[in-house]
Amino acid sequence: MGLERIETKRGHKYELDGKEVKGVTTLLGGGMPKPALPYWSAKMVAEYVADNFSNLEVYLSRDREAAIKHMKMVPWTERDKAAARGTDVHAIAETIIHGGQSEVLAEVVDYVNGYVNWLDEWEVVPVLTEKTAANRTHWYAGTFDAILTFNAGPFKGKTFMCDWKTSKAVYGEMAMQLVAYAKAEFYLDEEGNEQPMPEVDGLAIVHITPQGTTFHQVTDPDYAWESFLAVIDVSKRMEFIDKLMQKVENNG
Repeated sequence: MGLERIETKRGHKYELDGKEVKGVTTLLGGGMPKPALPYWSAKMVAEYVADNFSNLEVYLSRDREAAIKHMKMVPWTERDKAAARGTDVHAIAETIIHGGQSEVLAEVVDYVNGYVNWLDEWEVVPVLTEKTAANRTHWYAGTFDAILTFNAGPFKGKTFMCDWKTSKAVYGEMAMQLVAYAKAEFYLDEEGNEQPMPEVDGLAIVHITPQGTTFHQVTDPDYAWESFLAVIDVSKRMEFIDKLMQKVENNG
């Protein structure tokens, strides 16, 4: 029955051998604490209030509930904008690395220019890009960005599992995402057939920003893999944890 990536209104999901299987990013999101998220959300709302302070009194006086609802959505609106920009850059990166041409919106020109310069400087050759992969032993799936070989630069002659990121920073948890893809047991080729994952020499984030593109190597893949297994164990347990307590009624 194999592996299938299914597009949905909210994104995509995976099925493996006829059963639903969670994606790498979903598992990481479910098993990793994100203590910075509440502070980021509060910062987004505070900045919105500060930037729109002169109009806020009028807005609140007209419809307080609507104003509160609108401000509560500010962090997610900003998140969606960043996600859309990241999707655009990913699509352009995929096209350019295969020698194609792509229309570039003004807001991502700086991202693309730095990326193209990096491709030229490191003489990047794509091995595989945008492939769906899975691991039956640990029961997860995902879609990796690229496996690349470099013909110049500090890793000349080496092959890396890489992931494009347009986030403000590079975070340690990204190492777990990369190693999960590298440890997949197979990927799907163009005909949908299962193929063994190629061996790679390393794992890295290609950080594409308006200031340029930088390369961030995972320093300890073994520890990243052990950590990923621990995180997905927690993630898979979460759906059962809420069922561990049962209210007992005294009907006597």
